[in-house]
Amino acid sequence: MGAIKAIDLFCGAGGSSYGARNAGAEIVAGFDFWEPAIATYRENFNRSETWNADIREVDVHSIKKKLGKIDLILGSPECTNHSNAKGGRDRCELSKKTAFEVVRFAEVLNPEWIVIENVIQMQSWSKHSELLEELWRLDYFVKEVSLDAKDFGVPQSRKRLFLLCSKSQKTYCLGENSQEDYSAHSIVNWSGQYAMTPLFSSHRAAKTLERAERAIASLGNGTPFLLVYYGSDGAGGWQSLDRPLRTITTLDRFALVTPSSFGHQMRMLQPDELRKGMGYGPDFKFAPGATRRDKVKLMGNGVCPPVMEAIVKQLARK
Repeated sequence: MGAIKAIDLFCGAGGSSYGARNAGAEIVAGFDFWEPAIATYRENFNRSETWNADIREVDVHSIKKKLGKIDLILGSPECTNHSNAKGGRDRCELSKKTAFEVVRFAEVLNPEWIVIENVIQMQSWSKHSELLEELWRLDYFVKEVSLDAKDFGVPQSRKRLFLLCSKSQKTYCLGENSQEDYSAHSIVNWSGQYAMTPLFSSHRAAKTLERAERAIASLGNGTPFLLVYYGSDGAGGWQSLDRPLRTITTLDRFALVTPSSFGHQMRMLQPDELRKGMGYGPDFKFAPGATRRDKVKLMGNGVCPPVMEAIVKQLARK
């Protein structure tokens, strides 16, 4: 596997690269337009080349000259304008079309494998079939699979679409039945390091308190739980800690609520807890100077490494 050279388009903090590296691939380059993302990527892949640029303006021929033969392209094109999370707001078609940049790179680099990751809603995009046709035109066998991170030992329920592309017409993707504790409880720092504030406070929104009251009515007064503090939620606005965390988003979404002798206390989940919720190891580092807001966004706009690790191991298996 050490001979497999990979690049990561729209790399973000490096979830795909982290997983592929754990599978044995050599990560030679990452590309991202957002500076906090590429700065974090450099922290974790300091031997890889990086491009902090609009992918549409990158000269692929110069990339080929610099990097040589590439065996694997990882790509997570912009997903916000596909996702239901955007609600009823206008969608940017130009943003969606960044997916075709993967094709542009593949035309020049001609890798053996391509893995494209996005939200499930990408399948309903009007140009989704055109994207598949372009990949087929380049002689890739394409297998579309929907994978949930919780099936790969990740303490988060995160369903995503993966396009597995292979010149050999062999694509494998097998779920890994982890024996580890992958509940939301496992990601929480219970040391008391982070300060908590009273849940029932006059400055809390009424809907927030309603969600909390539903949780307490269901679990009782003595059980901690997670509250969906920001954003809409169709499942009651809370979740127990004995199941995987719901999908981490780019917003500061989840609050931990715990009972105490002073009444219920709460705090938001911290970036290091979200890092664990995404499936990164303790060696993963945020860029120095990254704000809390940036760190949350980096986690919510990423790929769970254990999922990509399993994909790369199976995709490249002879």
